[in-house]
Amino acid sequence: MNSRSAAQRIDFSGSDVALPVENRRVAPLRPLTVLIIVPTLQAGAAEMGAVDIVRILSEAGHHAIVMSSGGRLEARITASGGEFIRADVASKNPAVMARNAAKISRVVRTRKCDVIHVHGRAPAWSALLAAKLTRVPFVTSWYKGFREQNALKRLYNSVMARGDRVVAVSEQLADLICERYRVSPARIDVVPASVDVKLFDPADMSSDRLENTRRIFGVTAQDKVVLVVGRMLRRKGHHVAVQAARRLKDMGLKDFVFVFVGEGEGHNSYAGEIWDQVLANDLSGVVRLIGPVDDMPAAYATASVVVSAAIQAEGLQRTILEAQAMERPVVVSDLGAGPDAVLAPPIVPEDRMTGLRFSAGDDGALAAALVRLFSMAPAQQAAIGLRGRQWVMDHFNPPAVSDLTLRLYTGLVSAKNSA
Repeated sequence: MNSRSAAQRIDFSGSDVALPVENRRVAPLRPLTVLIIVPTLQAGAAEMGAVDIVRILSEAGHHAIVMSSGGRLEARITASGGEFIRADVASKNPAVMARNAAKISRVVRTRKCDVIHVHGRAPAWSALLAAKLTRVPFVTSWYKGFREQNALKRLYNSVMARGDRVVAVSEQLADLICERYRVSPARIDVVPASVDVKLFDPADMSSDRLENTRRIFGVTAQDKVVLVVGRMLRRKGHHVAVQAARRLKDMGLKDFVFVFVGEGEGHNSYAGEIWDQVLANDLSGVVRLIGPVDDMPAAYATASVVVSAAIQAEGLQRTILEAQAMERPVVVSDLGAGPDAVLAPPIVPEDRMTGLRFSAGDDGALAAALVRLFSMAPAQQAAIGLRGRQWVMDHFNPPAVSDLTLRLYTGLVSAKNSA
């Protein structure tokens, strides 16, 4: 196993847990131009990662160009100071991918791009070829562990391990990349997501926003709201959460509601399967499929607990960090979040935990974790929430993540110039 060295890993056993982030500002060589390529600009982790990088570059006096097929986050790119180029980079058609390689090469040459940074597999193949043709550093970002059902899928995924630098959003994901693709740990940079703790601040939550969100969710202030945030995809484990709801109902637990929030409700076959599962188990009274929500801080504030039931390695879920910033306890599967995102027993003592962890796919363990949390005194639950917010403020703040990102780019350009 080609895992990251002990020196690169994070020790969570002591009382002072800290991510290895330097707080010194980067002195850029000169203003850089980075071409960021992301399949779409809808609402996923890759899309939000691209938006964050545009902000980081613009604030530091650099220029970001985003190439994508587009989506509802396009306005965020330009508002953050970036430039948008529309292209069908989400396509898996070989002919389209070849044309995209030529288009990317032209953009790199005409705009004098210093780095190509890709956030998705389909455009990565085109960008890899363009990087070789233009001799520009090639960076890939991993936000989750991809499934590898067969040799062809493994080959398709492998392009994400071919970057001059490979960015992983968590230590857990970095280990997975090393193990699967024998990537040297020296080529991997762990750069977590950052959270705007001013936006996700429970102190700014009004009663009107809470009441409006409760109306949307169809819940009352007395309900224990189990919030599951994420697109309706099998790897997110919504079916595990439904079975956990069945177990809680069978136990006779009252006044609880599972609320599923995210893209895809009613628009894909898995969402249909989930609703069939809800009906088959007579859970329509305790499960809500809501779809996207505009006011996510209020959604978190409405929750008693936020759950990730992921059955596939998720890297670092922004939603789990946002939930903790909003002082919500979290319950995550061991594939939904690693110890660098959620402090959970037995890795830390209970008086330091920010949530609970259970084995992926085990609905009984998820139900047991929820019962344990609901059985805690309100003061104990509140203390978990307070620790969660402090954890996010200390380790996932924008300045620290900006420094890591800028060091990555300037390091690549310096190495190229000195070669």
